[in-house]
Amino acid sequence: MSSQPAPHRLVTEADIAPLNEALENRTMDEIIRWAHERFGRRLCLLSAFQKAGCVLCHRAAALGLQEHMDVVFVDTGVNFPETLETVERIRSEYGLNIVTLHPARTMEQQCREAGVLYITPEGQKQCCHLRKKEPLLQIKGRYSAMLGSLRRSSGGRRAAIPPLALDTELNLIRVYPMFRMTTEEMNSYIERHNVIYNSLHDQGYPTVSCNRCTTPVLEGEDERAGRWRHLEHADAYCNINSTDRLKHPGTLDSVRIPTGEAENLFGAGI
Repeated sequence: MSSQPAPHRLVTEADIAPLNEALENRTMDEIIRWAHERFGRRLCLLSAFQKAGCVLCHRAAALGLQEHMDVVFVDTGVNFPETLETVERIRSEYGLNIVTLHPARTMEQQCREAGVLYITPEGQKQCCHLRKKEPLLQIKGRYSAMLGSLRRSSGGRRAAIPPLALDTELNLIRVYPMFRMTTEEMNSYIERHNVIYNSLHDQGYPTVSCNRCTTPVLEGEDERAGRWRHLEHADAYCNINSTDRLKHPGTLDSVRIPTGEAENLFGAGI
């Protein structure tokens, strides 16, 4: 009796290293198409609908992926109205299927039960976990790969992001088609294609997140200086993106994806 192939295959950082090398000089469109060809409906796009995320949504629509890929959005319940307006405009005008995720509790319920978490450094981490990371975990198992809009030019922990990374919490492969795009190139793209984007970016907000913890930034400040400004020593990342999370030295990430997808990923070339 012939044995059946294992339903899932382990994918390690060593496995994707050759893919990262091969994708290093590929264009945004080439990487999006590459990911879609390998994962099909098991590929999604994560966006907070900041400038870069809006560019990625525009590109997905321009490539005709509206009916082939979900756009995942975590509505923390304390987003700016401008952010929610951007979501609805992109849904309507680009025709994308936006899957909106929500925390288990409203901010009012959370404050009654746990206090005002976001006013202390430790509380801020807990608040981000409850309002961003826990909702995102609702999709674990639904997708094998996720497009994201992180860029090296953002600096900090993102200065050396690869085209592909492994997300052990969601058990999927993160794909960053915009990893080489500079801020100047992004802004030029937005102007050239009249991309819908969050109007707060024109009001001094280089990055936009929850209304409790995001402020405008002064000229000369780091673009993430407006995140948790009230917490002098706060981590400048919410860690919803796997590549933002600090790892212990020597730790090697791995995920398990369906065997058929793994064979397509490693057997089809770049």
